Amino acid sequence: MSQPLRLHPDRFFSPDNAGRDLSRRLYQSVADLPIISPHGHTDPSWFSENRNFSNATECLVVPDHYILRMLYSQGIPLEALGVAPKGEVSTTDPRKSWSIFAENFNLFLGTPSHIWLNHVFSEVFGLTAKLTAETADLYYDAITDALHTDAYKPRAILDKFNVAFLATTEGALDTLPHHGKLQAEGLGRRIVTTFRPDDVLDASRADFVSNVEKLGELTGEATSSWAGYLNALRARRAFFRKHGATATDHGHPTPKTANLEQSEARALFELCLSGAASASEQEMFRAQMLTEMAKMSLDDGLVMQLHPGSVRNHNPGLFERFGADIGADIPQQVTYVDALKPLLDVVGQDNRLSLIVFTLDESTYSRELAPLAGHYPCMRLGPPWWFHDSPEGMLRFRKHVTETAGFYNTAGFNDDTRALLSIPARHDLARRMDARFLSDLVIEHRIDEEDAFTLIRDLTVNLVCEAYRLNATDIVASATK
Repeated sequence: MSQPLRLHPDRFFSPDNAGRDLSRRLYQSVADLPIISPHGHTDPSWFSENRNFSNATECLVVPDHYILRMLYSQGIPLEALGVAPKGEVSTTDPRKSWSIFAENFNLFLGTPSHIWLNHVFSEVFGLTAKLTAETADLYYDAITDALHTDAYKPRAILDKFNVAFLATTEGALDTLPHHGKLQAEGLGRRIVTTFRPDDVLDASRADFVSNVEKLGELTGEATSSWAGYLNALRARRAFFRKHGATATDHGHPTPKTANLEQSEARALFELCLSGAASASEQEMFRAQMLTEMAKMSLDDGLVMQLHPGSVRNHNPGLFERFGADIGADIPQQVTYVDALKPLLDVVGQDNRLSLIVFTLDESTYSRELAPLAGHYPCMRLGPPWWFHDSPEGMLRFRKHVTETAGFYNTAGFNDDTRALLSIPARHDLARRMDARFLSDLVIEHRIDEEDAFTLIRDLTVNLVCEAYRLNATDIVASATK
């Protein structure tokens, strides 16, 4: 007999009665506000082509690296989950893949994925029984049937959940055909791209030299020279801006920055192009390029996002077979005070730059990041990211950061997801956790209730718009038409 799936209306709120009541009222004041998703990794082709998803597995399992990494950790091959090796098409029956996922759904108990997925199952698809091996077919059929309707096409999903602004992320060499199509259809202000230039900034990549050559071909610049290389990067930034980009994104292994003399930078670039640069010299080049990107942001207004601290593709066998972004990235310890100083010495006082810094190393919140953001006009703290966008992670972030940086040196919430239907679930959780944190401050008589209602709206809409240089009034107005 199946067990009922119930989402308690007061989930994640304060446990005491007074706090729970205030948490509920705070949450209800923002629950229906539009979703602003300024940083994510959904596939732009979903929206440009606006085709129905084929089945539950394609929509919910294959693009979600949280699901893939957990099941892989239990010895389940990725092929069995419908993930195809590079250059191949999956031949696995998607219903069988879904059955494997359902049989192992208990593995997600206590994780954010369990929260997000149950929200999707209940709130998006109206399912009322828990996902188990026994209900796997019921789920697969109900979700797949829904996905085949017009109401669940990708653009309709954005409408259904009031997603007013969505940014995807593309590499520097992407020609952005899908965003071009979206612009032509009048959606270019709602669904935009983000400039992710790691493919042409990271000299440790095996394809760095060929990517720099392609950069020159795309821009008509002589990228074998330092000046031509910089001009080509400026040209690509301008191209992305024409396709709606409001931000850049940098996933470097460390937050190290540098401020070399231009002659030194030129020599280092030439060394990297020659293939003779050591690992430390490659890191120094990445460091210099972060500062160059910050200076370019002063010129073109693109918000700069820095996501350091992940050892990418830690499992080389998995990377060789399936490619990047398949769940084998592992956090590492990083520090920010010394690493960011060269960049901040150049641009830290200039509030024309919006530098949003994320971390996977929570030990830096109160020791380094909050004091830095609490001082430098250019800097804002991004929300808990990846391994920490959980109820506990969100509370730890607020507790460790607020006392030094306050609320207004943070950047609201973004979901950083590849899974389209997790967007409303993640934003709902963030709004609930902010309601809980603020209600605790009111109960402790640290802030007034009126301030809490102002703050939760700012955390939901206004701070993210301010950090990403978006017009909150326009976004809210367009979403409520």
